[in-house]
Amino acid sequence: MFTVTQIELAHAKVKSGADFPHYIQEIKTIGVSAFETWVLDSHTVYFGENGFQTKSAPNYEALIIAQESNKELFRHYLKIHQQGESDYFTFCKHCAETGIEKWFVSLDKMTCTYFDKVKNEVLVEHVPSV
Repeated sequence: MFTVTQIELAHAKVKSGADFPHYIQEIKTIGVSAFETWVLDSHTVYFGENGFQTKSAPNYEALIIAQESNKELFRHYLKIHQQGESDYFTFCKHCAETGIEKWFVSLDKMTCTYFDKVKNEVLVEHVPSV
């Protein structure tokens, strides 16, 4: 099975949201089938075959997640991140500001779903392939 170290090496190549599709393809090849990232501190739970799971450590001090989501502002922040105009930490701060608590990526479905604090789906998007 895969390790958090392998995933972190792949993630180190990501400079902006524009690099996300390459990252997804790389971690898919090592056996990651899905992952769930918590905006609070960016800890992530990775899922593989046969119920395998591993979890990363927090990446930064805890952010405060807004109580209510702002879908339109979040879409704006996501768009500029995907165009390479913000780094990962800035994107996480934008998520917190707009009420995004976590995102779940399915590498089987190639979707990324963003959730608010009450577990509502705020946005589901297709992960582009490389």
